[in-house]
Amino acid sequence: MCSASLYRRLLGGGLLCAVAAVNAQVDPTQGLAASDPARRARAARSLGDAADGFRYLDSLAPLLKDASEEVRVAAVAALVKIRTVDAQPLLIEATEDASASVQSLAVDGLVEFYSPDYVRSGRLGTVRNYAGTLKGRLAKPNPATVPPYIDVNPQATAAIARLVAAGASIESRANAARALGVLFAGNALDALEEGVRSRNTTIILESVLAIKKIKDPAAGPSLVFLLRDLDPRVQLAVIQTVGQLRTGEAVPELVWVVENDAKTRTRQAALTALAKIADNGQRSLFLRYLADKESGMRAAAAEGLGRLGNPDDLRVLDHHYSLEKSTSAKLSLAFATVQLGNLVRLGFLVEQLNSRLHRLEARPFLVELSRDPTVLERLYLPLSTGTPAQRRHLAAVVAESGTADSLPHLQNLSQDANSEVASAALDAMRVLRARL
Repeated sequence: MCSASLYRRLLGGGLLCAVAAVNAQVDPTQGLAASDPARRARAARSLGDAADGFRYLDSLAPLLKDASEEVRVAAVAALVKIRTVDAQPLLIEATEDASASVQSLAVDGLVEFYSPDYVRSGRLGTVRNYAGTLKGRLAKPNPATVPPYIDVNPQATAAIARLVAAGASIESRANAARALGVLFAGNALDALEEGVRSRNTTIILESVLAIKKIKDPAAGPSLVFLLRDLDPRVQLAVIQTVGQLRTGEAVPELVWVVENDAKTRTRQAALTALAKIADNGQRSLFLRYLADKESGMRAAAAEGLGRLGNPDDLRVLDHHYSLEKSTSAKLSLAFATVQLGNLVRLGFLVEQLNSRLHRLEARPFLVELSRDPTVLERLYLPLSTGTPAQRRHLAAVVAESGTADSLPHLQNLSQDANSEVASAALDAMRVLRARL
């Protein structure tokens, strides 16, 4: 302890470094053992904010068993912010907590490790703050997914999968289902199929959307019973998912929806889903809707005819292409005519990659068409000479449908003068290599 006269002399001499030396001796973990829960929680949060927070994992671990829910939430929030692989076992342990908030925050932390910015730091403050935002987040779909070349810890997905059925609240269970979709957790399909059979709409919806992201056709038949669900959000999600998964068992129900549902959006989604399912036996249905007053129905009908592969339909599709005014429907018609052998329309699809409004419609068509080696070969020229937008989106197309022979083309593109294009090419190479 400095005397008052010595203190005055130190300040007078400008030796403020002495104060810094005293502060440096303060143990940042000191508050973790305080008797006041609020102080323990503050101490935990401060460790999460520290630049060297990774050094304090052993100090935070005991707080996961703290009697105070607020302290446990603060400890998990700190682990989320520290975001190191060594924190994963602690987050997995926290998913077994009895508190729905602790469970859900631990799940979000595990996802955050693979999908940065999945958790907004503002949600990590208190139990009330986090719980209050969770329900709001679940009201909106989350399109996030981890890149397919990322290896996710199976112990993490197993811990999350357990919560789909055993979570402490509806929100905790639904949040776990959402996380499994973001992580492409193919090893958790059983848990998601159980979630689909839940009696709660939020859990059902998140489970269906997760199955859609994972894209395993084996899960499709488990969804068919929901195709006439009374909740329009569930019904639409199931229709889109069985189409994505090409679920043949869904054909009779989808035809019923197309012919009987009162909502145009639902009928269009059902016809689009039918168009994606091979050997659906619905050629006459597609021909009937090819001249429908709704452009979405015309588009779905065209896609269905293209995938059925009957060369006799090329003439009528070319005719409708020449008359079509809707760009979206024209894209579907172009796709169908290329499917049936008219490669001239491929240029229209590539051209639409320049359109902010239509590029994400054109790209999936190009992904599907480029599974044909002849089409893939034709895309290499615009991949190297097209506009920056075309080069960038074609890189993503080649990543999904390319072959080993595509790698040199992407390698060349990775040297592109446009940094966004070069970055897209590098990502595409990683995705393609993971596929191969």
